Amino acid sequence: MGGDSQFFSYGDDSEESSLLGQDFSVRSPASPIFSGNSAGVDCESGLGVEGSEMVGRPIPAKLKRSRNIYKEVLRSYDEVQGQAVALELAKRKILGYTPGSWTEAVGGTFLCDYKVPITTTILLIGTKGSGKSSLVNKISAVFEPERFTPQRAQVSFNPSIGAGTRFAHEYKIPRYAKSFCVYDTRSLSYKEFENEKMLKRWMTNGVRHGEPVIRAYDDVDGLKIRMKRSKAENEYAPTVARPINFVVFVVNALSVLESMEGKDETKKRYTQVVSKAFNSPYLSFKDDKPVVVVTHGDLLSVSERVRVRVHLGDLLGIHPKNQIFDIPESKDSATELAILDMLHYCLDHADNNLPFGGFLSCLCPLLLLLIALLVACYLAWVFW
Repeated sequence: MGGDSQFFSYGDDSEESSLLGQDFSVRSPASPIFSGNSAGVDCESGLGVEGSEMVGRPIPAKLKRSRNIYKEVLRSYDEVQGQAVALELAKRKILGYTPGSWTEAVGGTFLCDYKVPITTTILLIGTKGSGKSSLVNKISAVFEPERFTPQRAQVSFNPSIGAGTRFAHEYKIPRYAKSFCVYDTRSLSYKEFENEKMLKRWMTNGVRHGEPVIRAYDDVDGLKIRMKRSKAENEYAPTVARPINFVVFVVNALSVLESMEGKDETKKRYTQVVSKAFNSPYLSFKDDKPVVVVTHGDLLSVSERVRVRVHLGDLLGIHPKNQIFDIPESKDSATELAILDMLHYCLDHADNNLPFGGFLSCLCPLLLLLIALLVACYLAWVFW
C-alpha cells in the first residue's frame, strides 16, 4: 500500500477559466501497462517481453529496471496483509513521538543545537479533488474511533463545484495533542506563478490556521463576509504562524491514469502541474523531496495502481515504493499501516532536517538553569 514500514491576492485569471471546472476524477479505460510501449510488455503484469519482437535480443537495461521496480511495488501490496502486530507497534511509536525526539546526533551535534518546534507541522499540497481533506480524516481515524468521532475536515462531494478548501486548517494528530499537526490547504492553481508565490509564502513565513488564499476569479464579496465573521468569532484567539517541517504531496490516481493514457491536452496537463509544483525548490528540505500520497486507488485494479506509482516515480524522480504511498478509501489494516508508514517517514525526515540553532540554543537553557540555581541559593540565604 505505501512505502517501507519504518492569505494572498493574485492577478487576473481569465486564461485559467477553462481549466478550473475540470474534474479529473473520472476513470478512463485501461491501457497497456507502460503507456505508449505495448510491444514486449504483458498487459496484465507489465513484466513479460516474450512474444514480442524482442525475443532473442538482450533486454534493454531501462526495461529491466522498470520491470524490477514494477515487481517490487506489486509485491508491496501483499506484504502489508495480516500485519496486526506491526500496525499496533507503528501506532504506538507515532503516539510516542515528540518534536526532535527522532533527530540523529550526527557530526558532533546535540538536540539543543537545533531549533526544535513546539509542534511538528506537515503541509498537505495537491490539486483540486486530489483528496487532501479526505486524507486528514483518514489520518484522524487511525488514532480515534471513527464510529464515535465526526469527520474533522469537510470533504467536497463534487470537486467540479466550488473551490473546495480556501482557508488553511490545522489539525492536531491526535486531536488535542501537540506533538504534530497536518495542515489542509487550498488546491494548487493551474498557473505556475500562483503556485510558486503561494508555496514560497508558506514555506518561508509559515502557515496560519484560518489564513485564506484569494485568487482573481473568487467570489470576493462572499469571502469577505466569511472572513469578517471568522475574525469576530476568533478576535480573542489569534493564531501563530507554524513553520513547515515537511510536505505531503497528494495526487489523484484516476487523474494520473487519465493523464498517462489520454490524448486530451487538458487532461495531460494534470501531471505537468503536479511535476512542476512538486519540484519547486521551496518544498524540499536539503536533499529531501516531499512524500507523495496517491488517493482513489481503490477504484483501479492493482495493476493500474502499480503503473500509476511507477509512472509518478519516473516523473518526479523518487522511488515508487519507498516514497510514494498508496492510501485508498478502503478502511482496513493495510490502509492504516500505509498511513502510519507515511507519517513515520514525514516525522523522521522532519526531525533530521531541523534548522541549526547555533551555540545560543544550547547556552540559553544552561543560563536559565544557572539563574534558577542562583535565585534558589539567594532565597535560601535570606530565609536561613
